[in-house]
Amino acid sequence: MIELWPAIDLIDQQSVRLTEGKYETKEVMSRTAEEAIAYYNQFDQVARIHIVDLMGALHQKPAEKTFITQLMQASNVPIEIGGGIRSEESIQYYLENGAAYVIVGTRGLKDLPWLEEMTIKYPGKIYLGLDALKEQVAVNGWTETEERTIYDIAKETASFDLGGIIYTDISKDGKMGGPNVELTGKLVALSPHPITASGGIRSLEDMQALEKVGVKAAIVGKAANTEAFWEGIRS
Repeated sequence: MIELWPAIDLIDQQSVRLTEGKYETKEVMSRTAEEAIAYYNQFDQVARIHIVDLMGALHQKPAEKTFITQLMQASNVPIEIGGGIRSEESIQYYLENGAAYVIVGTRGLKDLPWLEEMTIKYPGKIYLGLDALKEQVAVNGWTETEERTIYDIAKETASFDLGGIIYTDISKDGKMGGPNVELTGKLVALSPHPITASGGIRSLEDMQALEKVGVKAAIVGKAANTEAFWEGIRS
């Protein structure tokens, strides 16, 4: 069964959601980050909680380390952390303070030798955050796009000892319109690493569609803040 990883995105210690990664679309969620941790911990279907430091991603260094540490200590299920992780010091900090995994995005995409070195030092603990406007790779908190495609990255990182790749189609993110099953399936076929899908997932049916194309896990953001989503998961 595909794994369920609910997301908590943070700005100034608030649990928020963005649409298409645009910071001006910030919407504060009804549950606080602490309440969300407690809520998600009650479901057997939740394999992991996905926490992103959005201001860290924007400013290229962790902005919520102390608060995130408190959240990790409050959780009974594994936590993965992303957002602004661009140094071994940040990787070490989170892993030593309770994170099961860390997500490296921009630095890893721009500096493949460094990413490979980190995966050698921390085998299976680092996930590559592969954010894209459909196929076009995006970096720096989704504010810039690159020439490379998601398929280029899949080939370039095939030999790395990653925990997996998290693919987010930014054009789907926060819209509750369904994930990009086709492109995610293409990435599954190209990469030897487990692929996690993110962006637009709104229901158990969406997760099942992703599972059919070989996706390992689904990160659910805005939908995880609705009762309807969890009623579908329970049934």
